[in-house]
Amino acid sequence: MRAHLGDHLVIESPTTGATRRDGEIVGLHHEDGTPPYDVRWSDTHEVTLVFPGPDAHVTRTGHDRGHDPGHDPGDDAGAPPPAGPPDPGDIGRRLAAERERQGLSREETARRARMAPDYLAYLEEHPGDPSTATLIRLAAALRTNVRALRGGGAGLPPGQGMALLHPQLRDLGPDECRALLSTHGVGRVSVTTAEGPAVVPVNYEVVDDSIVYRTAPGSVPAAAVGAEVAFEVDRLDEAMSQGWSVLAVGPARAVTGPEEARHLSESTHSTPWAGGDRGMWVSIRPTRLTGRRITPAGQ
Repeated sequence: MRAHLGDHLVIESPTTGATRRDGEIVGLHHEDGTPPYDVRWSDTHEVTLVFPGPDAHVTRTGHDRGHDPGHDPGDDAGAPPPAGPPDPGDIGRRLAAERERQGLSREETARRARMAPDYLAYLEEHPGDPSTATLIRLAAALRTNVRALRGGGAGLPPGQGMALLHPQLRDLGPDECRALLSTHGVGRVSVTTAEGPAVVPVNYEVVDDSIVYRTAPGSVPAAAVGAEVAFEVDRLDEAMSQGWSVLAVGPARAVTGPEEARHLSESTHSTPWAGGDRGMWVSIRPTRLTGRRITPAGQ
């Protein structure tokens, strides 16, 4: 018997063939996929070490040839686990991105979700379809929700959840605002154009206490240069109906010095998501920094 992480171990009655117990294989002890296995049982969600007997068999998940109607799973009995570079599915990419955004290691995330770190690594690196119970534990560990991990609602505006029963809105101090701005992200800049006011999203960096972003000359974000503008960044927790926003107001200028532009380029974490030739740097030096946070009353 050979298995991969994410496969299911099924134990059947030798007389009736009815399933007596099944669980998800969340840990391997041998590289060739032979027993024993760490199995998370579907009825108790507990993980135990299992040495499968003759009444047990492995059912494959979508990472092998089991999807081929003409393939007999028994043909894999002597085959090693598939090799090759990781090919994460959509859930895996979202898991890894959210974990890394929060600065969590795989080990810490797995501990919070009560699962084997090897299984979390498998989910992040291979296409898979984890159980709802597994996704619930991962969502709780990452303080998000199952819908977000599955990519649901990606095409809808945020904030469609119900409001808190007893919300509390409080102002944030300058130090809290700076901490929430962090080092980089996506924010919105408000500018005045020939067609009227506009608010556009930009990838930004915080460098030397200034908010900077790259754009193209003549673009809407470039209209900020020479004016006092507003820059806003926020974060919403859809599951908990909580969130915060930070507003920075100050003069915007174009970065024209080659040394300063080189310094900004070396400090960036990512190129603009919109792509294209965006070699113009705009810098906003905040003269006013305010923010607000919504939490349950009493927190």
